[in-house]
Amino acid sequence: MSTIEAGDIVKGKVTGIQPYGVFVELDEGIQGLVHISEISHKFVKDVRDYVHIGDEVMVKVLSVDRQTKRASLSMKALENRNKDEKRHVKVKMSFNPGFNTLKEKLQEWIEQSKKEDLRK
Repeated sequence: MSTIEAGDIVKGKVTGIQPYGVFVELDEGIQGLVHISEISHKFVKDVRDYVHIGDEVMVKVLSVDRQTKRASLSMKALENRNKDEKRHVKVKMSFNPGFNTLKEKLQEWIEQSKKEDLRK
């Protein structure tokens, strides 16, 4: 009986590559699939840009079907998301108490944005 469980991080060997994902052989005769959406946090156009047959890869086990000896795996779950990937936009808006319509404030925001651009 398999001791591999969901949540485990294990090493496996890439045995097949398809446009939709990567087949990985784990210990204990379990075959796993890393779906293309689980390869990286980045957009994956071609799986072969990330792995090749015979590569050893670390994967996180998402689920295991013990009867069929098949597993759902993830490589991206082990990636550290790069802080630079997260883009933050700062918006500086003046606060005037009371109600102003968007039309009234729009021109003010445009002028403020032009002044900010000139400072840079």
